[in-house]
Order: sequence, then C-alpha cells, then structure tokens
Amino acid sequence: MKLFLTSLCCAVICLSCNNTKDTVYASAPATPSTPTSTSTSQSAYWQQHADYSMTIDMDVNTYQYQGTQKLVYTNNSPDVLNRVYYHLYFNAFQPGSEMDVRSRTIADPDARVGDRISKLKPNEIGYIKVTSLKQNGKALNHETVGTVLEVDLAKPIQPGEQVTFEMVFNAQVPVQIRRSGRNNKEGVALSMTQWYPKLAEYDFEGWHADPYIGREFHGVWGDFDVKLTIDKNYVVGGTGYLQNETAASGNKKTLHFKAPNVHDFTWAADPDYIHDTMQVPNGPLLNFYYKSTLAQDKLNNWKKLQPKTVELMQYFSEHIGQYPYKQYSVIQGGDGGMEYAMCTLITGERKFGSLVGVTAHELAHSWFQFLLATNEAKHEWMDEGFTSYISDYAMNHVMKQGRENPAAGAYSNYIYLATSGKEQPLTTHADRYHFNQAYGIAAYSKGEVFLAQLGYVIGEDNLKKTIKKYFKDFAFKHPTPLDVIRSAEKVTGLELDWYLMDFAQTTNTIDYSVKAIEDQNITLERIGLMPMPIDVSVTYTDGSTEDFYIPLQIMRGEKPTSATVKPDWAWAYPTYTFEASKAVKSVQIDPKNGMADVNKGNNMM
Repeated sequence: MKLFLTSLCCAVICLSCNNTKDTVYASAPATPSTPTSTSTSQSAYWQQHADYSMTIDMDVNTYQYQGTQKLVYTNNSPDVLNRVYYHLYFNAFQPGSEMDVRSRTIADPDARVGDRISKLKPNEIGYIKVTSLKQNGKALNHETVGTVLEVDLAKPIQPGEQVTFEMVFNAQVPVQIRRSGRNNKEGVALSMTQWYPKLAEYDFEGWHADPYIGREFHGVWGDFDVKLTIDKNYVVGGTGYLQNETAASGNKKTLHFKAPNVHDFTWAADPDYIHDTMQVPNGPLLNFYYKSTLAQDKLNNWKKLQPKTVELMQYFSEHIGQYPYKQYSVIQGGDGGMEYAMCTLITGERKFGSLVGVTAHELAHSWFQFLLATNEAKHEWMDEGFTSYISDYAMNHVMKQGRENPAAGAYSNYIYLATSGKEQPLTTHADRYHFNQAYGIAAYSKGEVFLAQLGYVIGEDNLKKTIKKYFKDFAFKHPTPLDVIRSAEKVTGLELDWYLMDFAQTTNTIDYSVKAIEDQNITLERIGLMPMPIDVSVTYTDGSTEDFYIPLQIMRGEKPTSATVKPDWAWAYPTYTFEASKAVKSVQIDPKNGMADVNKGNNMM
C-alpha cells in the first residue's frame, strides 16, 4: 500500500524570468507585532525573545566557517533562569551521535540516513565548536553534550531582565545527509539549515533542550542581523532581506541580511544558481534559486512553478491569513523538502506535479509552524498535519485536480495505522515512536484527519472560520493543541474538549454500525470507544431519501445542518434507536465519509 508522497517535508518514510547572479529581496517590512499577554490556553501568556547579530566567514574550499554571535536575550517569563542551553545541530552528523545510533537501531530506518553518518570521515563530519561565551562581559563555563551546549550562568537571569551573550565559534559543514550539508545529491554546494548555535526555547513547560536525533524543531522569536562573507561567485538566498552586498578582502564578498520577528535563519549558496523573481499581487516578492546545470525539462519545470507558487501564496493568505513578510524563497537544496523562515529548501530534479506539490506543502508551513510556531517535537501533528490538510486543498484548487475530498488519502493512511497495532497517541514525542512509519502516518495523516474531521464535527464553514481565528489569535506565538480547540469552541459555542482528548491524546478509535432495521425503527451501535455525532442517510422503500443528524450529548449543541435533527446520543449508551418517517429500505452512516471510522463495512444495512 502506498501511503505517502515522496514530496512531503521532514517525511521519514515513503509510502504512498531573470537569470542573474544578484540576490534581490523586497524592502524590509515593519517588524510584525510582538505578542503581548493575551488570552491563550495559559491565563497569562508570555514568550521569550532573542535578537541575534552574527558575522560569518565561510571558506567554500574547506567547508569550514568562523563565527561571532551577539545574542540579546529577554526573560519574559516569571521565572529566575540559572542556566541556558544552545542547540548545536551540526554535531549530529558525527559517527556515534544519537542521530547515527538511532538510525542504525530503529526497526525501519530512514533510507536517506541509514548508516551513512557512521561512515563519515573527519573532514566530512559536521560540528559546531564554541570557543568563547560571555554573559554581560563575564566568561561562562559551558559543556558540549552531543548536540546541546549546557551553559552555567555567571548570574541568574531575573524575570523581565535582558542580558547579552557574546560567543565565538567555528564549525564545519557536514556532507549532506539530512536537511543540512554540503554537496547534496543534486550538486548544491551549501544547504545551511540549523547551522548556528541556536538558543533553546524556555516556555511555560520549562526548557526544551532536546537533542537532534531525528526531526522537528522549536525556537525563540526574535530579530536576526547576519553578515555573511563568502566566495564572490556564490549566489545566496534564504531568510531575511538583503541590506547590501560589499566586496571583502581577496576573492570574497559580504552580504548583510536582516530578518524581523522570526525564530530561525537559513541560507543556501551555490555558484550555479539561477535567481528568478515573481511578484505576488498585494503580496510578497517570490524568489526562486535553482541550478543552471539542471536538464532542460527540469529547468522548464522551475519556470512553470513560479506562477503556480503565486497562486499558492494567494490561496494560503486567503484561507488562513495574510502572509506578513515581504519575501519568500523557493530554493533547490537539502534532501527532499523542509520549511524554514521565509524560505524552503527542496530537491529540484522532479516532475512538474511533484515540484508544485512539495512547494505547496513547504510554503504552507510558513503558516503552520513558522507563524503558528508550535513545539514540533511535542506536537508535530499540528504543523505537519495541518500543513498537509491545507496544501491538499490548495493543490486541488491550483492544479484543478477535481477531487471531491482532498483529504481522502489521509483518512486511508490513518485507518491503516489505527488497525495495524503500531499506533501511538499524538502526544508521543516526535523522536519516541517505535517505527518511522508510525511517526509519519501519525504526524502527516492523522494530523490532517484531525482538522478535516473537525469540519465534520462542527461544519465546514465553521472550520474555515476556526482556521482564520486560530491564525489571528496565535500568529507569532507558540500555540498548543488546546488553542486550536478553544478557537473552534469560540467560533461555534460547542464543547469540544472530548474531541481533542480522544483523537489526539489516546489511540481510541471510531467505529459505529447499523445494528438493526425494523420497519421504521433504526438501531445504531457504538463499537469503538471514541464518541462522535452521527450523520445518517436513510432510503425508504418508496425510493425517497432523508438525512438525519444525531447530536453528541457532550458537545452541548449541534453543527449547522439541513438534516432532520434527532435527540442527543449520550456516549455511555452503546446503542441508539430512532424512528424514521416511513418504512426503511436501507441506512448508511456518514455517507460523505467525514468520520475516520475504522470499519466502514458495518456502516450500511
């Protein structure tokens, strides 16, 4: 059974213009507003803030670089901080790292990784080495533990206090294996993702200094000011707005970028990049970076991709909320597709449909993760699943696919997992799944079903309103699963905590059946543990039909419907009998397949 498209970003399995060397960005916008203490799932919301200033000198021959970093950190929490932590992601690409060992011991390893890390030579590994770190001018003790730098502070950081960390570091770009790296399989020189010492997030749940083992990230909102010195023949694209480009000593140039209110900074560089641009009407400037050495049919695909990306940007801005930055870049690089601030890295040697599909998915992540910045390690289904949902609908629209239910594939994948005996609840940490396949289906497909099925529960128009409210209330924040449900509850006035608990926090399944038909009386049965409101279509012996809606009592209300509404069904009662208008010929539960019922064979009689 084919369960995933190969174009999905971060997937750990596969189941189913101008031609210029200049980097051109739109002028910088006003910094998007910083969140204040507003109503969220926590009564007094706060989030940390980190402003980065970095100077980087890259040697494209040795793939090593020297860096300085000044980080101004604001402790907006009510807590005293005695330590801080930095992520050193490149350290994962060393023999014996947690990423290496996990890849070689999990039952179904990611084929892109396999045992490749274990075979890296000293000049091929990745590393970030911090040689100096100061807090407000005082030297700090620090220890590198795998992919995390543990830092003892010279003085605790008080609530509301702002401190300055100054760092000197050097690093080596690994051979491209997963997301980051040099000289990927398509020949892109530098895919610079998760490349700098990145401060770990501290929130209402405490520190999130997770090691880099398999996937997913979490970062602190802030402004970035980056000066990159690199070989003058390299074309550079990525996060932020180019302020200026100046000649440096010898054969190098320095590019100065600024990125307001983001939680990451990414760039890619190659001497053979073509750089095209296309303006979105009343929207951002789109940048496209791809190798001039691609075969002609692939070059043609990258040209055809550009107007489609305009349409995708317009679709997402209309159906979620307005994209707030002035540029977005689609860049050939990496090992598949992965989202970053204001940009994505994707592989470029694709058929046209695949190229549009991966761009749709990664672009949608600009909303579901880079604006609605969930903790991906804890709630990976919120970014991957919600992105899969909206990108499936966008592809259906932009590519004129004519699919009645664009989420149908996600339902099939989820039901496969739910009946496989391998499912784990969506509360599972992204690195803690027994199988990569189980992670992939849970994050992408079950996460998509969560949103699609919510439309079945509350009504499609209410789902559209919920998505827009969720964006309006939580963009530039770190929303949690409860925030999505509370957005839906505020739109509808319904009680929906049961839906979050059963579908996202357990492996309870939905299974309803038609138990009996006796003349005009119909008896339904709940077999699975998870409750749902029920849509029923009845065909009478005279050939006429009638639709019924049976509300779920614990919802404390109903979705908008034109069907005949029957009395509530209380969850604890395993059966429910109601009387139809005439003699009944046949009955079908959920005729539009909005429920993720794991056994549809008993839905009809």
